[in-house]
Amino acid sequence: MAIGDVAPVPGTEDTYYVDTGMYDTESYGSVYLVDADRPAVVDTGIGTHYEYILDAMDEVGIDPEAVAYVLPTHVHLDHAGGAGFLVEACPNASVLCHDIGVRHLVDPSRLVEGTKAAVGDQWEFYVDPKPVPEERIDGIEGGDEIDLGDRTLDVIHAPGHAPHQVMFHDRETDALYTGDAAGIWVPSENEIRQTSPPSQFDLEQCLEDVNTIVERDPETLCFGHFGPCEFSEELMGEYKRILVEWVEAVRRQREALDDDEAVIDHFAEHTDMAGTWGERKATAEERLNVRGVLGYLDYRDQQRE
Repeated sequence: MAIGDVAPVPGTEDTYYVDTGMYDTESYGSVYLVDADRPAVVDTGIGTHYEYILDAMDEVGIDPEAVAYVLPTHVHLDHAGGAGFLVEACPNASVLCHDIGVRHLVDPSRLVEGTKAAVGDQWEFYVDPKPVPEERIDGIEGGDEIDLGDRTLDVIHAPGHAPHQVMFHDRETDALYTGDAAGIWVPSENEIRQTSPPSQFDLEQCLEDVNTIVERDPETLCFGHFGPCEFSEELMGEYKRILVEWVEAVRRQREALDDDEAVIDHFAEHTDMAGTWGERKATAEERLNVRGVLGYLDYRDQQRE
């Protein structure tokens, strides 16, 4: 699947995913189009190349004026950075995101500040997000339901990756839109990868989120990166193992090196993801994930005092 392409989600006839070309890496940015009676867009990409989403709507026959909802799984800019652009292009759509995230999409200045601090020179891949008008956005929380006319999306709070993250379960297609709660599935590597960004990554809650996914037992996992894949309990068990081992590896390096910047450098220098998304992105991703774990370890230590 090439940048800008749109394809059906396997096992469905009216749900599609679009490659938004995030970080100039094929398949890394996945946005989903749900062609229901009241159509919805799940996640929005960075905002760069949001026109690919509009082109995909045209290709599959969704009128932007018919779109009812824009649904970021969380407000990290790689998932919500395009929300303001899409509601401008879809004049009858409302943005629904977790209550915690609403103010950050109305005024994205703190999101931009935090993202710039986290991604460094990779900000060049981003675009300043367009604020979402207050009258075009509403908060949701776990347990809510979103009526798309011919189907309902269940809202499931999944705060381990970020406290403002939710998942959406489409009862009709049995697809679960996971955001980053299920990790990052990389089809070309046939493996799942951890995502542990600063500043509110929480290992224990991440593991609980995975348990929630297993309890839901969906047909399909619609990842926020690299598209959908078939659900399996074994895959989710593998992700739990990877998360635990990842946090332990960072903890051990901190203990051995006694210097957080040295710990970050160590993992950046030993990344094995360069073949998947290039040396630059792979190094930056390692740095981001290590910083998130270090912050979590600090928080855990403070809670024990």
